[in-house]
Amino acid sequence: MAARRKRPPQPLAPNGLPGHLVGFVEALRAQGISVGPSETVDAGEVLRVLDLGDREIVREGLACAVLRRPEHRETYDALFDLWWPAALGGRTVLAEAGADPDAPDPQDVEAMRAMLLDLLIDNPDIGEMDDRLVALIAQIVEAYGRYTSSRGPSYSAYQALKAMELGQLQGRLLAGLLAPHGDDPSPTSEQIAKSVAARKIAQLRRMVEGETKRRTAEQLGREHVQTYGIPQLAENVEFLRASGDQLRQMRRVVAPLARMLASRLAAKRRRHRAGAIDLRKTLRKSMSTGGVPIDVVLRKPRPARPELVVLCDMSGSVAGFSHFTLLLVHALRQQFSRVRVFAFIDTTDEVTHMFGPDADLAVVIQRVTREAGVFTRDGHSDYGNAFVSFTENFPGVLSPRSSLLVLGDGRTNYRNPAADVLAHMVTASRHAHWLNPEPRHLWGSGDSAVPRYEDIITMHECRSEKQLGEVIEQLLRV
Repeated sequence: MAARRKRPPQPLAPNGLPGHLVGFVEALRAQGISVGPSETVDAGEVLRVLDLGDREIVREGLACAVLRRPEHRETYDALFDLWWPAALGGRTVLAEAGADPDAPDPQDVEAMRAMLLDLLIDNPDIGEMDDRLVALIAQIVEAYGRYTSSRGPSYSAYQALKAMELGQLQGRLLAGLLAPHGDDPSPTSEQIAKSVAARKIAQLRRMVEGETKRRTAEQLGREHVQTYGIPQLAENVEFLRASGDQLRQMRRVVAPLARMLASRLAAKRRRHRAGAIDLRKTLRKSMSTGGVPIDVVLRKPRPARPELVVLCDMSGSVAGFSHFTLLLVHALRQQFSRVRVFAFIDTTDEVTHMFGPDADLAVVIQRVTREAGVFTRDGHSDYGNAFVSFTENFPGVLSPRSSLLVLGDGRTNYRNPAADVLAHMVTASRHAHWLNPEPRHLWGSGDSAVPRYEDIITMHECRSEKQLGEVIEQLLRV
């Protein structure tokens, strides 16, 4: 007898398709994706024109209407899967359509692993898994990923994947892929098989995670899944919490961010191009109006390009923030007459020579901690000694033409913060600012000397790429 399908406890579109689209747009905005009224109208036209029965066409059509930046695509796809799910319930229709008389009992975990292995081997294109594999994953999630939380029934990708023992499954999958090559496969065949096995296991993991999110959203609501299951936009990820992959993704947007800031600065300069009256040109132009200066000619101001001195903490706690900021400053170097970069952990050393115009900045960042004399003590952050060594070893760097930019969290490991030395550095500079990647409510906690530094130098909270871009835009002089 066919399994009876249950109605999902959460209504899928209680306000109809227009209301559902508006809710989807609001979810995009909540994640930081800017979608205006015109884009929303375009998305409505997309749904009116396209075939709603083809989910992937709808996905691409809505993406064309609401997305402006390609780096937002991952977040968009995750939200689309929640708001426009691929199926309802436990995919019983797929399971019945592809019913196999020899199909294993879902409670027989060894048989389920064997069937999963066979289907992975039989699917040469991991991008197009067949319905049997999709139905099997739904059964795995239902049988091994289901649990009861305080809010009701829910699903765990970790539990489902743990039951399938992915480590052993990948080894058996690799053996199955190498079987046609005999007992002595070539190194190339072995390398290709390892790559294919790893990609299939990664795809399997993503499919299980997607299935658990879909089932959990049906039980507990989309809003619950959106709190943990949607990847953050790169510009909203906090530097101090970013993973390696997130930091690499953030570095890829440095050049576009620098171009955007430079173009905004140029537009500001055009709007503020109201200098003093150019008397000679005004009198010359008045000759055509009988000597009456009807049209006043103004001098074009020459915006000052100050020297920039960057002093950055390269210790592990803030390395991601310092690396990203240095990349951004390097990309904006044309806005300054000269840029000098100094790095420190417990001692300050100049690293300007490493940041050449054609330098590979990813390699430069690695060279800084490996080749520069940024630590001469125990290798822990010591802002006080860093400031002292800077003033002693580079006494003539700061001048009335220079702007000082300090990058770091201000945590001194309970050592002397040398606030008086910082005050001398600020006095010697025309402008001085400090960019801090820590949340403001943590300033002054533990070994943080920020309250003492904050009395001396203007300090800005820069927890994410978005905040950093806003601060840099404010600091760039018109």
